[in-house]
Amino acid sequence: MPIEGNKLAYLSRFLDHVPLAICLIDEKKRIIFANKAFESLLGWDSAKIRGVPCCAVLRQRICSDNCPLQKEKNPFEVSLDSDLMTFFRKRINVRSTFSTVTGEKGELLAYMECLEDTSKVFEKGFAWDRTYRFGRMIGKSPAIEKVFKLLPLIAETDSPVLITGETGTGKDLLAEAIHEASGRAKGPFVKVNCGAVPETLLESELFGHEKGAFTGATESKPGRFRLAHNGTLYLTEIGDLPLSLQVKLLTFLDDKIIYPLGSTKGIKVDVRIIAATHRDLERMVKEGTFRQDLLYRLNVVRLHLPPLRERGDDLKLLVDYFVHHLSVKAKKGVVGLSQETWDLLRHYPFPGNIRELRNIIEYAVTICDESQISLNHLPPYVLESERIETLPAKVYGETAPAALGENDPNWRQVEKKMIIEALLRAKGKKGRAAAMLGWGRSTLWRKMKIYGL
Repeated sequence: MPIEGNKLAYLSRFLDHVPLAICLIDEKKRIIFANKAFESLLGWDSAKIRGVPCCAVLRQRICSDNCPLQKEKNPFEVSLDSDLMTFFRKRINVRSTFSTVTGEKGELLAYMECLEDTSKVFEKGFAWDRTYRFGRMIGKSPAIEKVFKLLPLIAETDSPVLITGETGTGKDLLAEAIHEASGRAKGPFVKVNCGAVPETLLESELFGHEKGAFTGATESKPGRFRLAHNGTLYLTEIGDLPLSLQVKLLTFLDDKIIYPLGSTKGIKVDVRIIAATHRDLERMVKEGTFRQDLLYRLNVVRLHLPPLRERGDDLKLLVDYFVHHLSVKAKKGVVGLSQETWDLLRHYPFPGNIRELRNIIEYAVTICDESQISLNHLPPYVLESERIETLPAKVYGETAPAALGENDPNWRQVEKKMIIEALLRAKGKKGRAAAMLGWGRSTLWRKMKIYGL
């Protein structure tokens, strides 16, 4: 006999206050309820997944061949390590605990699945010097060490935090690290990209709405502020927040009360705000596109993440980590980079910062069939980049004669020979030859024209 009516309503109200992601599943393996923490973790709207087969929502690896619901019908409890695909198509590691909900006479009313996000747990067996870590962030440069020293102090407070830095510098990881180190770690961490949601929907997404508040609002929606109750709300790309919603956010920061669309009754929520942006908010204030009073309220604690090109030895730490981590993930035996590859990466500016570095290493590991990543394993756009800084004049480890000047006839012969040898080794690919020489692609073209090549 399934749960229905008053029993389901009562249980739903209780489970909505539990910080773990929980869903109830009927005997036909259809979802009949999902709590707010479930919505926060997986991104699904609970109202839209009622009656949907659980395997279509959870998309776990265990669904196909190791589903406990196929094996058990009597009261049981089992925990399994698995992973799932969220609504946003992000795969995360979870620990799934299954149990049964029974009635007064022991009859089965529903299955209950609790999900705990374990993706933030550091990989078992990977020997890494955690002295250079905070959460999932890695670094030992002075700029990052300064941030690491401040994090425990910032985590102890509930003050708003503003994180600034170029795209790809790790602002999301820093926000998660603050949450995980705080007293709110057991509460939800809810992320909203203010630039990814259409302006017409963003207010409802953040503050929720009441049934009938606008055309298509067939039922009430809690909004991300309420989903983040007792936890942290992370507003990334805060510079894209419309002025009208900047006022509502400022009001919340003052009194901790939100007003859903279509409602005149305020709802008090306990949420810490962390905001992040790659924009210059001070300049936006002068231009009138960002409120000065909101900047003051968000700027209580400000953390700036430097670009990768300013982090010195952190590049080596990050390269080693990504090579090992991605090699293990791909079940390959890649152990490092060749000297030529390392020389090139040290002089590449990484406009996309750490995110770009990870993508480059992932591409290289994927196509590498050797123990070391060579130049020909790097993405073509890196080899063909005109933004690579000038490398020391050497080819394949042989240093060019330092005593010869550029206008010296002997040097011109040496340089021409270097270019020919590089083109031969690169099999005519000019982008790769330029990388081997430590030049930009345009520099190679210019010198080839000079030498008539």
